[in-house]
Amino acid sequence: MTARMNRRIYGMLSKRLDEADFDQVHDGRDDRGKRWKLPAVLRSVVGATLAGAQSLAQVEAMSARLATPIRRLLGIQRRLPDTTLRNVLCTIEPNHVRKPLHGLIRRAYRRKALEPDELPFGMVSLDGKHFSIAGCDDWYAQRQSQNETAPLVGVVRTVTATLTSHRARPIIDTVPIPAPTNEMGVFETALDAVCKAYDGLELFQLVSYDAGACSAHNAQAVRQRDLHYLFGLTRAQPTLFEEAQRWLGGCQPEQADASTEDLERGRRIVRRLYLGNVTVELDGWEHLRTVLRVETETFNSDGRSVECVNRYLISSLPRCRLSDQHWLVAARRHWGVETSHQILDTAFAEDEHPWIESHPRAAVVAAILRRIAYTILTLFRSVTQRSEERRHTPWKQLIAEVWLAFVTMLAPRNPARPQLQ
Repeated sequence: MTARMNRRIYGMLSKRLDEADFDQVHDGRDDRGKRWKLPAVLRSVVGATLAGAQSLAQVEAMSARLATPIRRLLGIQRRLPDTTLRNVLCTIEPNHVRKPLHGLIRRAYRRKALEPDELPFGMVSLDGKHFSIAGCDDWYAQRQSQNETAPLVGVVRTVTATLTSHRARPIIDTVPIPAPTNEMGVFETALDAVCKAYDGLELFQLVSYDAGACSAHNAQAVRQRDLHYLFGLTRAQPTLFEEAQRWLGGCQPEQADASTEDLERGRRIVRRLYLGNVTVELDGWEHLRTVLRVETETFNSDGRSVECVNRYLISSLPRCRLSDQHWLVAARRHWGVETSHQILDTAFAEDEHPWIESHPRAAVVAAILRRIAYTILTLFRSVTQRSEERRHTPWKQLIAEVWLAFVTMLAPRNPARPQLQ
């Protein structure tokens, strides 16, 4: 079984790294003194991340222990120093390293690996994520320290675009949030970026975001691009929220349009969906068509209700475009972007180990490379793996299997032979 898995991992890595095409990343270094080619460095960082490296020092240690086939696949023939890794990453512009992620997704789309699994069309969910470093530059990292005596803390913020219509939840883009603005202010920029990256592909028709970007301006920006929105709604939009409560707040469980029941951590979770057609035209929201209320009720092992939470959403998509059950799927998938964030924080330890602390731009580059690794691995887990059991392999176990392949791989019959360094 180990040998078979090693072969699968080698094949996956060979194909996906080629699809990412790190040769297209601009190398801003001076030609003098270049000892390592940029594609080899980037392939090594992504490969080591797949195998569980959580720091540049661990990438260096891993590079010294790689089996010969993996070393050849990554394009390195000796230990790769962590100082070299840091210096190289500090020379790269974040927007340049987004291109390999786009190439990876475009090729997956062309081989029909990203077809929606429950919805009739694609859905992309955007959401902000941040992590702290010991530095700031007032562009890629916003200063958080309030006085000169406190330790310097900067927050690196990005908008993640996750294809939530697919069970793998692949990340399809990552856009830095400039320090002077916030999620609301950068929404249109992030939307433009993801639309431009996949221009010509019917990858998604529905764009979702939580209440942090819910505004008439952002809703209009989505509609102007011939897409539909699904936004979370809170009291930050008081008029809309009060209207939504008036329309749907009084609905009882027997009036639910759709429902699901799940067992999570020993507790029974019942989710009920209530739908409403918007029949009045609200100022600035002429495109609004559907209001949703999702009621989540939690029951303990004794069958007693211990919590009941209501969330509201609004959409420009007419209610008739989806079945009631599809609307509930879309509402639940809306929060699927959080799944990718949780995996970045748990399996890849992004919050605890951002890799580069004092150079905000390089920290963003490392974060994007981490998302490339996540996307490669989640597609392998949820698409390439054939059995349902393998598709539910715990993330840490899967990463451990990749590491085992990296150090025990035997030479394949037809090895790829990129130029070694």
